[in-house]
Amino acid sequence: MTITPTETRRLQKGTLRERQRHPRQAARRRNWAGGVAGWLWLVVVAVPLYWTLITSLKAQSRYYASNPLVPSGDPTLENYRLVVESGFLRYFVNSVVVTAGAVVPAVLFSFMAAYAIVRGWRMRVLRAMNGLFLMGLAIPLQATVIPVYLIIIRLRLYDSLPALILPAIAFAIPLSVLVLANFIRDVPKELFDSMRVDGATEWTTLWRLAAPLTRPAILTVTIFNALTIWNGFLLPLVLTQSPGRRTLPLALWTFQGQYGVNVPAVLAAVVLTTLPVLVLYAFGRRQLLSGLTAGFSR
Repeated sequence: MTITPTETRRLQKGTLRERQRHPRQAARRRNWAGGVAGWLWLVVVAVPLYWTLITSLKAQSRYYASNPLVPSGDPTLENYRLVVESGFLRYFVNSVVVTAGAVVPAVLFSFMAAYAIVRGWRMRVLRAMNGLFLMGLAIPLQATVIPVYLIIIRLRLYDSLPALILPAIAFAIPLSVLVLANFIRDVPKELFDSMRVDGATEWTTLWRLAAPLTRPAILTVTIFNALTIWNGFLLPLVLTQSPGRRTLPLALWTFQGQYGVNVPAVLAAVVLTTLPVLVLYAFGRRQLLSGLTAGFSR
């Protein structure tokens, strides 16, 4: 049995009329898959967080004897007390010093470098510098551990907080320059020309025009770099040795013994370590997502 072109057009018109007649039902059918996937992803994310929180409130002696997904009948804060007494505040201060000491110079240098690259794009030197920054995105941290270690040894900075700050600045600059340069390109050229006509110098234009207009990008790279450096583990592991120079991610090893691991204490330390990150992300998530999207849109 063959279908003529006329009958084909009739079937297509009938299908179109059905879709127009019941648009809400069609939309509901299309949303089922997305809704199920969303709930599954929520479970995947929420279950580990739930397990971490309830386990941190369990006693170590009852950890292996109880159901891991059932809260303890008599929750205790003993694990949190153990974490605080084990030098948590000292590790917290080290992490704050390393994060702030690396983020502030990295953002300032990246902002000035991005401004110079955008405003002086015709200069061959600045184009070459932009290429070097882009090449920095292609080099992973793990590939430079040995050279960084040798440089720190030659500078006699091993087992110190500056040994963590300097490499963190270097690895934060390439992505920051990329994001900030794309934001500065979006600033209308007429604004820069009007500042020049008014007699403003490049330094004045940088801080009174470019900085206020690119504030979302500056907040974006600040938050992103702060989260990355705060959670850094490899550099503190390689470039520090004494307990007094440990940061929070590395300090989690304190609760790992030779024959076992104090899992509730480790998870209590994880909760305390994650709280500053959650607060920072809660206040800056919109700026972070919008800034990264705009930075990679070109």
